Amino acid sequence: MADLHIPDALLVKNYVEGNENALATLIKRHESKIYGFIYSKIADRDISNDIFQDTFIKVIKTLKSNSYNEEGKFLPWVMRISHNLIVDHFRKTKKMPMYRETEEFSIFSVMSDDSLTIEGKMILDQVELDLKKLILELPEDQKEVLMMRMYQDMSFKEISELTGVSINTALGRMRYALMNLRKIIEKHQIILTN
Repeated sequence: MADLHIPDALLVKNYVEGNENALATLIKRHESKIYGFIYSKIADRDISNDIFQDTFIKVIKTLKSNSYNEEGKFLPWVMRISHNLIVDHFRKTKKMPMYRETEEFSIFSVMSDDSLTIEGKMILDQVELDLKKLILELPEDQKEVLMMRMYQDMSFKEISELTGVSINTALGRMRYALMNLRKIIEKHQIILTN
């Protein structure tokens, strides 16, 4: 029971120093959230189990190589690893699922194609440039949250702490920013595709 009160950062430190039980505690503490996230995107138990295991293989390798430096942000770091493995899975199978924006996942992080032609790359660059111009038209508070979320990959908790507003306010600003972007796009009849 005492394990429940030990911070993740201390458990990571203990594991790196050779305490194997510390990792077991971390996995037990976060497995339902991590597995649930993976399963919500994959919807296949066997593949979800494989990705969950691959996630912790990467975690172990990173921790053992002393290259972990997330400073107390263990769960978001592990969620990013699992997210990247999910994206890799869909790239291999060439089918992309329906995604919903969540605190751990941003649709903007999978809007790329490694096999772009030169023309496709030019179009994508122009779309990104156009999108940045549109973002500049947003109210300052909405623009700030959108830029932190999209371009700095910050969580809503981090945005909340940095801007001094509640998480709900940060979420609301993001929601309004996306709604306003849609309105601007429709008003100017802009086509953002590659």
